Amino acid sequence: MGATNALLLLGKGYGAAVMLLDMAKAVLAVRLAELLFPSLALAGYIAGCTAVFGHVFPLYMKFKGGRGLASFGGFVLAVDWKVFLMLLVLGLILMIVVNYSFVMPFSAAFFFPILEVLKTKSVSVCLITLAASVLIIMKHWVNAVKAKEGNDFKIRDFIKDKIFS
Repeated sequence: MGATNALLLLGKGYGAAVMLLDMAKAVLAVRLAELLFPSLALAGYIAGCTAVFGHVFPLYMKFKGGRGLASFGGFVLAVDWKVFLMLLVLGLILMIVVNYSFVMPFSAAFFFPILEVLKTKSVSVCLITLAASVLIIMKHWVNAVKAKEGNDFKIRDFIKDKIFS
């Protein structure tokens, strides 16, 4: 069960707990890889990317998992907390302005590889972060289509009804 489903079905507390645990597994994967393979500069990036893919395509659930946004967030957080905060603030602002939730994963997935390649100047880092980012966009594409058709919920209504009720 993803964080959004837990929020809708079980309430705010469970939704927040699921989201934090999904983020934590990616953070743990990055930190553990960096600890176990200190001479491999890409270890954290590889582990973070695979944590996102593992969340979306879990073996134990016949490759049918969540959409990976919280794990992606944990990956970004573990790699660079400043980039995480920047993407979070940008995504929240865009979500409220556009009034659709799909802009959060799209903006984060779009800017993360760009910011990381500017920071590291590494083609390998670009490709690894791009792989996770493309997956996030693919998994959230349906929300963009729904929004375009006018069939997706409005984020301001969701915040008012689910968060502040």
